[in-house]
Formats: sequence, structure tokens, C-alpha cells
Amino acid sequence: MPQLLPLRLLESVGLRHHAAAVAADADGTSDPAPASAARPATTSPRPPAPASAETFSAETFSAEAFSAAAVPGATFTEPSTDTGGPLDIDPRLERTGPLSIIAPRRIGESDLAVYPLSLGASVFGWTADGDTSLAILDRFAALGGDFIDTADSYVGGRSEVLIGKWMHERGNRDDVVVATKVGRHHENPGLGSVSIVRAVEASLERLQTDHIDLLYFHDDDPEVPLEDSLATAEWLIETGKVRYLGASNFSADRLIEARVLASAGLPKFVAIQTQYNLMHRAEFESALRIVAAAQGLAVMPYYALANGFLTGKYRSKSDLSADARSVRASAYVNRKGMRVLAVLDRIAAEHAVSPASVAIAWLLAKRTIVAPVASASRPEQVDGLMAAAGIRLTRAQMLELDRVSE
Repeated sequence: MPQLLPLRLLESVGLRHHAAAVAADADGTSDPAPASAARPATTSPRPPAPASAETFSAETFSAEAFSAAAVPGATFTEPSTDTGGPLDIDPRLERTGPLSIIAPRRIGESDLAVYPLSLGASVFGWTADGDTSLAILDRFAALGGDFIDTADSYVGGRSEVLIGKWMHERGNRDDVVVATKVGRHHENPGLGSVSIVRAVEASLERLQTDHIDLLYFHDDDPEVPLEDSLATAEWLIETGKVRYLGASNFSADRLIEARVLASAGLPKFVAIQTQYNLMHRAEFESALRIVAAAQGLAVMPYYALANGFLTGKYRSKSDLSADARSVRASAYVNRKGMRVLAVLDRIAAEHAVSPASVAIAWLLAKRTIVAPVASASRPEQVDGLMAAAGIRLTRAQMLELDRVSE
């Protein structure tokens, strides 16, 4: 068994309580870990959710694994789960068959519990006009969805305006978890204190709400000390304008730095966003995955359907057009892409669902994944996205998708 990390080093990546529990079990004693201090919410608290099944065991986190996250060029060998599968495959996969009840998943160390599919709103006001966007949101909510992902920079803020209009007209703000991102809007760029505060105030106005459930830093900003950005977020949390904090497009090294700063009292990230799908795996399946698991971060993969390629819409060059999504999807119209689609088609037929549903189900079967972000341009497309949470892929199907997409 590999040598476990010292407690002080484990704490810097979020594993101190796990290590203490392992040590207590070894000598026959066990004490409950202290609960994290909760921030005051501006609305009535959401009902507690069951702990996520995608937990990371301190027994499998070795010094070699940590070195790969913290030291560029370091190598390590991933341990296996107790069922013999790769580290990131949920060991409960043998329980096959569709799920009749979809359990909410907790977002990291927060009290937010959401349906395991986040509706991406980047198309609202762009490829989906205003009325269509509202109809998409209605369909999403009717099917049990409650987690919406947007950003202040999406269509210059138009996406947030449409979401705010929908929540105001439906009177359902307390039933929805809203995540938005700051740092890319042309009027408030970067993560300086003034930019963050102004961006949040503008988002609150567009969303017609008094708080943001989950605020992401849209990108890392090397020009601003991370400590300053987190201190600004702390003030926003204390004033009730933001409930929890997340990071989008951050490296593993920066997440470790953020956790060290959090140990000094600054707010923790509870979630991260990163590009991850069957056609784009290497960026996440490395140090980033290890650090996310070690810190208990909820992972929300964006481009879950590889810009629409994994829906099966683009199977030849003749299917491509001049729009931005087609241009990005064109990178996958090759032999590897066709092999992935062939496996998706066959597994989708076995489950009587769409290829898009299987592609998202593959993500949901991975450890640490809480809610993939996927968008729809028409209300009828929402059904296939939502169906993914009810699909139980077999271990054989997961391994086949892993192999063909390597």
C-alpha cells in the first residue's frame, strides 16, 4: 500500500478529515468530523441532500498521486477501486436498469442539492430567441430540472435577462439553483475586486434576484492575486449576495493554492467547471481530476456533448455548416469520432434512448461528476438531456466507451 501523505499536506488538498477517519478506524475508535460552518442564506434553506456517492478515499490517495498534481512532470500509477475498475468509474455500475427516481446530488461542501443535469443557457438570446428560451426553461422545470448555468458574458448579458424574466414571471426563484460566472464581460473584465463587485451587482439586476446561488470565476486571472479575488468573494458571501463559490477553467495548481488560502479563512471553492466529454478527456483526466476528488469539489463538465457532435448530428463534412457550433464540432468528424458514434448508437439502441443521453450518462457514471452542463436550442431537445440521469450503463458499456474514446 502506498505511503499516505502527512495530515498537514492532506489538509492543503482537502483530505485531513478522511485521513483522520482512516486512522481512527485502524485503532478501533472513531469521532465524527466537525461540520463545516454554513454561510447564512438569504432564502429559506433547501432540504438537505444525501451525500454524493462520488467520494474519494484517503486510502487511495498516495504521495505519488499528489506529486503529479503539484509537480509538473511527475508520474504516478492510479489505484483501482475495490471492484477492480478504474478510479473514476462508480463501483455501483453493476446495478443496471433505468432509475425510476432520480436522486439529487450535492454540490461539494455546500447545502445545494440539484438534479444531475445543468441546463446551459449560453444559447439563450442567440440560437434560441426569447420565446424559445422561456419554453426551454419551462420544459426543463416540468421534467424536474432545477439547476441553470449561465454567465454575465453570454450574449452580453441577454442570457441572464431571459432567466431573470422567466423566474420573475413563474415566481419560482426559490425552486431554482442559479449559477453564473464573472470575469469575461467586456464592462467588468478580470477578477479584480472592483470588477467582481460590479459584475455581481449587474448580474443580480439582470437575474431579478437578491442572491446568486453559485458564483464561478469564469477564468483564472494571473494579473490579480488569488487572495484578493477570494477576499472580495468573501465579502459578497457575507453580505448575502453570493451563497457559494466555484472556479471555471482553473488549473490543478491554482486549485491547490486556493485551498491553502481557504485554510487561512478565505472561502472555499465548492465546484469547478472544465471541458470534459467523450471526445475531450485528457485535460480533466490528469492532475485536475485527482485534486478535484481530493478537495471534494463538484465537477460540472461543460461542452458535455462536444458542441453537438455526440448527438449524432454531424456524421460527415456535408452535415457541417458555417455556424460557430459546426465549426467547433468539425474537429471531431474523423475516424475516431465515427468509431465513438458507432458505439454510442449501439448502446443507445440497447437502452432505447438517444446517443446524447448515453454520452451524458457516461459522464454521470464518473466519480466527482455532479451535473454536466448541456444546452438545448428547442424545447423538445430537453427530454433527451434529462433522460441521461435515469440511465444505468453497465460496466462493460462504460469500459467500451472508455476504450473507443481514448
